[in-house]
Amino acid sequence: MSALSVDPLWPRAGDWPPPFPGADAVLLGVPAHETSLSPTGASQTPAAVREALRRFSPTLLGPPPIDLNQALRIADAGDVADPDGREGEARVRTAVSQLDAARLVIALGGDNSATYAVAQGRGARGLITLDAHFDLRDGESNGSPVRRLIADGLDPRRIVQIGIADFANSAEYARRAFDAGITVITIDEVRRRGIADVVAEALRVAGGAPAGSAAEGGTGVIHLDIDVDVCDRAVAPGCPASVPGGLAAWELRALVRGLSRDPGVISADIVEVDATADTADARTVRLAALCVLELLAGLAERR
Repeated sequence: MSALSVDPLWPRAGDWPPPFPGADAVLLGVPAHETSLSPTGASQTPAAVREALRRFSPTLLGPPPIDLNQALRIADAGDVADPDGREGEARVRTAVSQLDAARLVIALGGDNSATYAVAQGRGARGLITLDAHFDLRDGESNGSPVRRLIADGLDPRRIVQIGIADFANSAEYARRAFDAGITVITIDEVRRRGIADVVAEALRVAGGAPAGSAAEGGTGVIHLDIDVDVCDRAVAPGCPASVPGGLAAWELRALVRGLSRDPGVISADIVEVDATADTADARTVRLAALCVLELLAGLAERR
């Protein structure tokens, strides 16, 4: 990768300090990969995302322009060592719970198995997934975090799954989601209804607002799972399970920012990117890095 230019008038994202009192947002690497259903180098992705962040400015154009490095106090807690398996998941829960003072914890995966321990470590009571898949499989893998969270007590009526795709799931898992009472918003429905409408419903349901309420939030305490394989394979070739026809990059970014504007969203993960399988231009890793910045932008835009 070519050296980056240095310009004192063009600050870069990333290179944030270790956690400190009063931090608004904290990054945490969770390089889970050992239980992935397909071979993956996702353990290399947290480092790759951090490197990619330096390709971007932390500036929202406004007007007026806002430098996220000045508007927010951002920290980076490094990576959880060996996050796979029961003992690894316990380490993840501990690491996340120690960041309880932050308004937003952003976990850099790693495969989708990371969602289970991160959401539990944050004490999430609602879950929103941006994912082409239900993740309701039996067992313990990157295909099972939603089922495992439900089995451990998460109310499925406070789960919203956005971007679920035809030909990427089985009828049995679709029935499992329906029977559990999960709110499923397919990728076709996202495009028919529009981003704003989908975001409003997701926040209302996951936030625990009463049925029929027009309120967006409810009681909050929501974890946001950003599985980048919800995107079209043209923009996410580094995701083993991405398919043609998925979300466009701008759609994913708009959903992430819209959802993270809500103060009920207290944690998020960015998962299923295999940095070792990406294209030479690192387009998937760079999209993951932009998701970090969209989460921070949403946090900065909260009322």
